[in-house]
Amino acid sequence: AALQENLDKKLFGQHLVSKVVVKAVRGFLNNTNAKKPLALSLHGWTGTGKNFVSKIVAESIYKRGLQSKYVHQFVATLHFPHAHSINLYKDQLQSWIRGNVSICPRSIFIFDEMDKMHAGLIDSIKPFLDYYELLDGVSYRQAIFIFLSNAGAEKITEVALDFWRNGRTREDIQLTDIQNALSVSVFNNKNSGFWHSTLIDRNLIDYFIPFLPLEYKHVKMCVRVEIESRGYTVDEDIVSRIADEMTYFPREERIYSDKGCKTVDAKLDYYYD
Repeated sequence: AALQENLDKKLFGQHLVSKVVVKAVRGFLNNTNAKKPLALSLHGWTGTGKNFVSKIVAESIYKRGLQSKYVHQFVATLHFPHAHSINLYKDQLQSWIRGNVSICPRSIFIFDEMDKMHAGLIDSIKPFLDYYELLDGVSYRQAIFIFLSNAGAEKITEVALDFWRNGRTREDIQLTDIQNALSVSVFNNKNSGFWHSTLIDRNLIDYFIPFLPLEYKHVKMCVRVEIESRGYTVDEDIVSRIADEMTYFPREERIYSDKGCKTVDAKLDYYYD
């Protein structure tokens, strides 16, 4: 219930995300005999809500959310920076996951910047995501894996623009309109950690979840929520000014914010010090 409520209140313009994430997580947590861990792959431009959603999922399971000792975050450029150390990273990654799931079967692993991860590295966790009852005496079936990536964002935007140009609303977009094309796009993207990944090839990712690019009205929603969270009364003039300062694409139509809501917080600092 908290997951649904938080997404409804704080996530804007992402009807597909809210629907799929709540159903997937709720169904998985209620399943006492899951055959494999839950694997969600979140895709879209920067600032569309991927990190926020992973945070909300963690908070819906653990009181301390991302601060819980059972939630583990990996950032590609921080934890796996060097291509020549990929074999070392593979061993470390397997060891970290094995050790943490041994301590807590309901561990959550979040992999950020999948589009910057070295190709082949993520395949080292394939055994943990597969349909095994036990691996060396450990069950991984209650674990949750969440992958965050900008890869596939072009394909998502392409679908969204097609709907817009055909006079249809973004709410008309269904998961079936994007998911297959998105998984293929990510699989064939040489600049993605999922390039030709066995996780995709063996259908071990349960959902590829598209985050649609945010429109002007969604940026204004983000600004209002941020102002309220700071304890100020919402000033619509400031809301409009901040939304107007954002840059939008495509260049002619100017429909979507190219940074989503990413810089809203910093821009508010200028108006409220």
